[in-house]
Amino acid sequence: MKKLAAIVLAAGQGTRMRSKLAKVLHPVCGRPMALYAVDLAETLAKGRVAVVVGHQAEKMKDLLSDRKVDLVVQARQLGTGHAVAQAQSVFQSRGGNASSSLRFVILSGDTPLLTEATVQALLAAHEHDRATVSMLTAHLDRPAGYGRIVRGRDGSVWKIIEDKDASPSDRRLTEVNAGTYVVEGEFLFSALAALKPANAQKEYYLTDIVEAAIRQGKKVTASIASNPIEALGINTRAEMAEAERVLRGRIRKRLMDAGATFLAPETSFVDESVKVGRDSVVHPHVTLEGRTIIGEDCVIRSHSRLVESVLGDGVTVLDGCVIEGSRLEEGCRVGPFAHLRPGTIVRRNARVGNFVELKKTELGEGSKANHLSYLGDARIGKRVNVGAGTITCNYDGINKHQTVIDDDVFIGSDVSLVAPVKVGKGAVIGAGSVVTQDVAADALALGRARQVVKPGWVKGWREKAKKVSSHSKGKH
Repeated sequence: MKKLAAIVLAAGQGTRMRSKLAKVLHPVCGRPMALYAVDLAETLAKGRVAVVVGHQAEKMKDLLSDRKVDLVVQARQLGTGHAVAQAQSVFQSRGGNASSSLRFVILSGDTPLLTEATVQALLAAHEHDRATVSMLTAHLDRPAGYGRIVRGRDGSVWKIIEDKDASPSDRRLTEVNAGTYVVEGEFLFSALAALKPANAQKEYYLTDIVEAAIRQGKKVTASIASNPIEALGINTRAEMAEAERVLRGRIRKRLMDAGATFLAPETSFVDESVKVGRDSVVHPHVTLEGRTIIGEDCVIRSHSRLVESVLGDGVTVLDGCVIEGSRLEEGCRVGPFAHLRPGTIVRRNARVGNFVELKKTELGEGSKANHLSYLGDARIGKRVNVGAGTITCNYDGINKHQTVIDDDVFIGSDVSLVAPVKVGKGAVIGAGSVVTQDVAADALALGRARQVVKPGWVKGWREKAKKVSSHSKGKH
């Protein structure tokens, strides 16, 4: 079998998206849709991949900066045939006319539902039939917008007619071009060089190489996708939403097959890069985004959102929490209604309770902040009790400052810690205190006004108030 190379077409603007962003850069399940085709190409071709970019080429270059792919710029968008032709120099540069010894798989950057299994089946059919050109097709109930496959009475492929060039009778055909091809290199680029823009769009159509191959007596085959949804090319926001729906279903199924439980799978939104460990339970209406990793035996309750965060084994996240860019170690418990912002680390068996916000803070092993607190830019040791209403005053209007709380500190309710400040090991901070200076280990710190009690004062105040009220009524 010949060596395989891949070309990904990702140059189009996608005008029907009605967007300032190039179509293939739009995220699908948390990733720019072009990456699905690039991942597939890299899996298939292993180092021989060219990506054709055009609109917002610099953004595409940034997106693929860590990939071992060659980028080719299609400066003028003159059609799919013209786009593929731009990649010829990449493969020629590998030594002479190297492209003639390769077999090319051509993928579209806007088909994120296409699976490796389907492309492998297309490659196997191409090899079995000794074809020069093979294409993936699908039967659609609503084929509008797709190129139609025209077959002869014997079932052989005659040509592909683009939707805008199709006659009324052509448009009644339901077999469509899925935009995925396998083409022998010795034929591909010579056929592209001979293309003419003889169509309504005045473009160089890649599909015209099918007729060129037939005229030359070469074998052309079409393989029908077993699942038509894989042929879905995204051109509109509605189609993107449908692709998201299908992909999210695949993601959840993959995670459930690996041992995770989703109590109402269809209500959870899970990105493609998310990992969930065995025997973890995800309740309804949970959102898991980015490269979030959830360990084993975790529980994520309803209406919580986790973004780019890592949870160890046995972590419980109660209802209504937002956790972003944070790390929660084994046995932690968070929520309900807690907000963990980027840079937060919650150590083993620590507790973060309702209406507590942590930002760039480390909460030590076994420590707890159970109620109504803001802890920002803080380093908190082990076994610390943070009372309700505690605030680290970390911002002076210009700079952020750190609060350091050592092990075994007890902080009473409604305490303000004005950073930069340090509380030593085993210290106690009295409720209602404003702490502006460092507190030594094992010290008691009180920073509040002295309580004054005046016995009988209220009785006198009431009698005086009654006299004033009676005098006022007499005047009226």
